[in-house]
Amino acid sequence: MTDKTGDILVLNAGSSSVKFAVFDGQLAPRITGMVAEIGGAATLTTGSDATHVTCPDHTSAIAQILEVLSRRGIKPAKLAAAAHRVVHGGAHLAAPVELDRKVISRIESCTPLAPLHNPHNLAAIRAVGTAAPNLRQFASFDTAFHATNPEVATQYAIPSTKQTEGIRRYGFHGLSYASLVRALPQVSKEPLPDRLLAFHLGNGASLCAIKGGKSVATTMGYSPIDGLTMGTRCGGIDANAVLRLVELHGLDETKSLLNNQSGLLGLSGGKSDMRRLMMDTSAASAFAIDHFCYWSTRHAGSLVAAMGGVDAIAFTGGIGENALGVRTRILQHLNWLGVVLDPDANHRGKRRLHAESSKVAIWIIPAEEERQIAMDALALMADEPADI
Repeated sequence: MTDKTGDILVLNAGSSSVKFAVFDGQLAPRITGMVAEIGGAATLTTGSDATHVTCPDHTSAIAQILEVLSRRGIKPAKLAAAAHRVVHGGAHLAAPVELDRKVISRIESCTPLAPLHNPHNLAAIRAVGTAAPNLRQFASFDTAFHATNPEVATQYAIPSTKQTEGIRRYGFHGLSYASLVRALPQVSKEPLPDRLLAFHLGNGASLCAIKGGKSVATTMGYSPIDGLTMGTRCGGIDANAVLRLVELHGLDETKSLLNNQSGLLGLSGGKSDMRRLMMDTSAASAFAIDHFCYWSTRHAGSLVAAMGGVDAIAFTGGIGENALGVRTRILQHLNWLGVVLDPDANHRGKRRLHAESSKVAIWIIPAEEERQIAMDALALMADEPADI
């Protein structure tokens, strides 16, 4: 009989890190942690404990995670499942799914769409498969939440040919937005607002227009580079400017420039962390913050138009949840919508941020991507017929 109520291991593999969490069958977290700086001076952190480990690649990182879990009594053979965040599911993988060879092959086929992300997600999937071959695995896709965007929002104005197949807007941070949609009514004690403007602000940043609980527009496009100013990504940039950079510097250097050397890092002259920028008094850091807030607000106006108005605003992500100065600037620029911020609530980081006179509700909703992934896996297992 399949254990549908046991622990679920959630893995979120990045380019040089793997975040992990174990949830029980009631979605209570048992342990969380991360292996950071894979391929370098790797560190494994669980709670407040941090130890240096040897992790030349993601396979060895997964092995370290499974070992530390086993030492704490959470052995792979006793898990109900492993569940993974996969960044890109393309046009067809638009819902959580149990992994098999066919699904893994489809994820591989999406690698050209997310070359900086999907290979690491696949490495984690394969590493778990090697370490625990009988353990069931599931995937949730960061692009899936935006599958409800209308075609007019996803189609670029380019010819539809074999050469342009797959070139469209996909959107990302979908697991964060799905979690937000689930959690907001629990926090507000009210039904989900019909027209919700969601700010996912972190090192990667995007906005989403959510109407009737469904994504109808978002700022990221074909890749996670589009839209807002981010930690190291440039955000929106003219396609001809990109082509010119390729002419001047070549393809590989341009990729690195736009993905890893731009955004807050490039504008400030070396700082990508919003906390460091807000403590720095230099003109370059101040301009970087202004740029971030300006483009967040400018894109917000576009998404409000896509929904035909706005009933509520929600902030999530590391910056959205913690940078009260950034929230203040963005909301001040949205006063024309009838937004009135409660300064004391904002300063205290309360969940409800709007004043009584505000025409638009404002909330902070902590990101729970790993919990959402565990919930997706549990839902798939619960839909199965009972074993006989």
